[in-house]
Amino acid sequence: MSTPRIDAHQHFWQLARGDYGWLTPELAPIVRDFAPDDLAPLLARHGIEQTILVQAAPTEAETRFLLDTAAQTPFVAGVVGWTDFDAPDVAEAIAALAADPLLVGLRPMVHDIADDGWLARPVLAPAFEAMIAQGLVFDALLKPRHIPAALAVLERHPQLPVVIDHAAKPDLTKPDLAAWRNGISALAAHPQAFCKLSGLVTEAAPDWTLETLRPAIDHLLASFGPDRLIFGSDWPVLTLRADYASWFDTATALLCGCGDAEREAIFGGNAARLYLSRGRQP
Repeated sequence: MSTPRIDAHQHFWQLARGDYGWLTPELAPIVRDFAPDDLAPLLARHGIEQTILVQAAPTEAETRFLLDTAAQTPFVAGVVGWTDFDAPDVAEAIAALAADPLLVGLRPMVHDIADDGWLARPVLAPAFEAMIAQGLVFDALLKPRHIPAALAVLERHPQLPVVIDHAAKPDLTKPDLAAWRNGISALAAHPQAFCKLSGLVTEAAPDWTLETLRPAIDHLLASFGPDRLIFGSDWPVLTLRADYASWFDTATALLCGCGDAEREAIFGGNAARLYLSRGRQP
């Protein structure tokens, strides 16, 4: 059986739930509900069979909402949720969430935390050890300034699979990517680190082109290789800069130098290997 094509990073939200503090009026095009029926035709158009549904609010209530949604949505293969990593009972909280096999990972919203070094705090060790015990993936929502702290996590917890969301959000409106490039190289030196090929167009100017993204994609390929890169759309946040088809076609074009097996890995195989030992099997 061929590897399913997987979008490893998408969101749903329901505004009436009331815990999406980051959805401010400045983001007007996406300040509305997004549900499975909105995404399904886009997936079908591009032959994408499964997705990983990722948290968008820092509450366990939203994680439960996403797990309930996933249970009713055949194409959702797993959920990356949220819990309070600072809580004294974090190991018990993680075990309780992980009782649902559709929970495949956890993600604190690191780039919204005031302390850039928060991830490196030793007090978070019980959370990471609990994730290892439950077979969960750590999705690291970083900006370049958070990379040193993420490196500390990778060094202290070599058994923890870590996915760098959105390639650590390089500022593609500026020509100098040296600091980001160095950080990515350091992250990729850890074999348990993977990187999502997602969220890049929203870090670029509105008039971005394929060539805007090429230097970043080339560096990600050189650093992680095709066996540790994972395609994701970041839909519907994506739609602030591009439609689904534009990003899918752009990613495909930028990976044209890869062989068929390498592209199959990036567009599904790597996500299946990383996330779906727990989630809904292909």
